[in-house]
Amino acid sequence: MEANPHPAVVLHACLGVGHLIPMVELAKLFLRRGIPVVIAVPTPPASTADIFASSGPAVASVAAANRTISFHHLPAPEYPNPDPDPYLQMVDALRLTVPSLLAFLRSLPSVAALVLDTFCVDALDAAAELDVPAYLYYTSSAADLAAFLHLPHYLATTDGGDFKDMGKGLLRFPGVPPIPASDMPQIVQERASRTCAVRIGQYGRKPEARGLLINTYEWLGARAVTALRDGVCVPGRPTPPVYCIGPLIVNGEAAAQAQGACLSWLDAQPERSVVFLCFGSLGAMSAGQLEEIARGLENSGHRFLWVVRSPPEDPAKYFLPRPEPDLNALLPDGFLDRTQGRGVVVKMWAPQVEVLRHAATGAFVTHCGWNSVLEAASAGVPMLCWAQYAEQRANKVFVVDEMKLGVVMEGYDEELVKAEEVEKKVRLVMESDEGEKLRGRLASAKEKAAEALADGGPSRLAFAEFLKDLKLQK
Repeated sequence: MEANPHPAVVLHACLGVGHLIPMVELAKLFLRRGIPVVIAVPTPPASTADIFASSGPAVASVAAANRTISFHHLPAPEYPNPDPDPYLQMVDALRLTVPSLLAFLRSLPSVAALVLDTFCVDALDAAAELDVPAYLYYTSSAADLAAFLHLPHYLATTDGGDFKDMGKGLLRFPGVPPIPASDMPQIVQERASRTCAVRIGQYGRKPEARGLLINTYEWLGARAVTALRDGVCVPGRPTPPVYCIGPLIVNGEAAAQAQGACLSWLDAQPERSVVFLCFGSLGAMSAGQLEEIARGLENSGHRFLWVVRSPPEDPAKYFLPRPEPDLNALLPDGFLDRTQGRGVVVKMWAPQVEVLRHAATGAFVTHCGWNSVLEAASAGVPMLCWAQYAEQRANKVFVVDEMKLGVVMEGYDEELVKAEEVEKKVRLVMESDEGEKLRGRLASAKEKAAEALADGGPSRLAFAEFLKDLKLQK
């Protein structure tokens, strides 16, 4: 790192490109203010190579695209007997990386702060040992944070029933709409499970941080932000200051150049006429589900741009790398010919940010990962919510019931979403009065996102307050 009058801010990422990308965008905020920053990136243990096989290439790609940012690769820890559960493997790997992080922090001339990914709570111990202020960076919604910060208290003060036995029974947490128990993440469905215990332990430690940075803007989760600031999410303990500093979204222009044909096709389509379908880097659809989507799109009569990934061999291992899909084998006979000109199917990946910002895009069928929700809200595109795993089902609740920026694709929690449902919801958003109301609400979301990031806007002011707390800005 070059000499700089400021002490460095160290950002500690977790394993997963979906968390690394917003961490990179946070690093850019520091660099724009002349504050040196380095991202400490964990290296997966050799024993977890199958689970985190894509981690190394993903980090290398992100680093290559952001050469102004310093990346420090922490050495892989020893982990001879990895837990069979992928979530616990990740948590263990991050915990075992703390000694290397501590050594790296000690090697620096001075450290202004340690900013930790939400999964890296064990690194709070490294910050405490060096008396370095530690903050947590939450890369999901304020509503998600409000609900899950309250979860340890909820489980400690309610009876021993498991969420998995409650079906769609509603759970009530401060600052958020009621959440069906079946929409809570799989890892907390059983109270006595090890995954639940670890997850609750992680959320129990978050209030130890000096502050909570959230990749959102206040308008998008105002009620949850109020609950967090009022301290009602963590009864009996002080809640750290909350800083809504988003939406921090990757600039997709460079990536878009690799998919010029995709955007060129959009250039030739009428305004707000295309339904965009993309289910994230880990999106997992069975062959049968792909056929249902294809039939629904064809019957809807609307234009579409659809990103298709190969079905996982084992649905429980959706996170493993997959080969490119054979579209002719996966999609109904004649589908590509019948929809030629009206629809485009691309393999594996598309420049999502640029597609959502394109004037031709009129709706977004999404898995409700938080990066995708932010990108759609900031672009003003209505969402058809098809949640799959992790916090996505809770995000679906927040998007539909609280933010009112989307509709639910019914059957998301069953074996198949039927073609008739795909057609129905596409038509609803693209043709109906309800769809027109959604577009009006999304226009407000887009406007508020731009206001948040403008000079003097709420998110810029929140980041300035955070820097004042660090004494890095007057």
